[in-house]
Amino acid sequence: MSFEKNFPKWWQTIKISWSNYTAYRMNFFLQIIGPALVFFFVKYNLWSSIYDGDAHMTIKGYNLDQMITYHIWSMIVGLVAQGMSALNLAEDIRMGRISSYLIYPIDFWEYHTAGFIAFETLQLFISALTITVIAVFGFLPDITFTSLIFGFTYCVYVSLFWFILQYLTGIIGFWLEETWILRVILSILTAFLSGAIIPLELYPEWLVTLLNYTPFPYLTFYPIKMFMGEIGFFPKGYLMLGAWMVILLFLNKWIWKKGIRMYTAAGM
Repeated sequence: MSFEKNFPKWWQTIKISWSNYTAYRMNFFLQIIGPALVFFFVKYNLWSSIYDGDAHMTIKGYNLDQMITYHIWSMIVGLVAQGMSALNLAEDIRMGRISSYLIYPIDFWEYHTAGFIAFETLQLFISALTITVIAVFGFLPDITFTSLIFGFTYCVYVSLFWFILQYLTGIIGFWLEETWILRVILSILTAFLSGAIIPLELYPEWLVTLLNYTPFPYLTFYPIKMFMGEIGFFPKGYLMLGAWMVILLFLNKWIWKKGIRMYTAAGM
């Protein structure tokens, strides 16, 4: 089908997703202020206690201000790059709702990809607003336009990887009644191995060397460094995640073909 014929259905699906995400105003408001509140009440107080207010104390090259800045950008990366959930995919399979996509003019993957695009645009808006508020209060020194462009561009790329990975956990719902445990395990592993909780400089060197062959450090640690202006354009991250995305896409296609053969629409 041509782009002209595909665009209307994608656009309408994106608008519907926007309406769904913003339908409950209190929930949307909490999405905006929630991450900042968690940061200030948990991470800021935690690291302030660890450093005990000593501005000259350093941990693996990080003083208190640098550590706070690191975790602010960790929060932003989480908002932009790792917010998409596979919950609806698994529910669609378990409840038999994918039957609609087998007869409708929009495929299952097209619908969820359009939903991902809608979600990502909202997250970009939320993260930009969060950065503005935090910068106004003086918690983000030395922000440059170049680092923001590099950081946000790379985060959008990471979000695509995260969506493909979450899509994989979702379609495993053909075999599992609940996939939430897979999402929890994936989130915990990503948080610990990507540098979201503590910088990778605090990890043993042998572990960091090993992790560099996995997608984990490229999901959080390196985009943080791009936002902090410590690295610029990072082709290795694009190449590594690109290679892993190709693998995941093949897995998604193979699992979908296997799963759809045994699909019975039991939840209908």
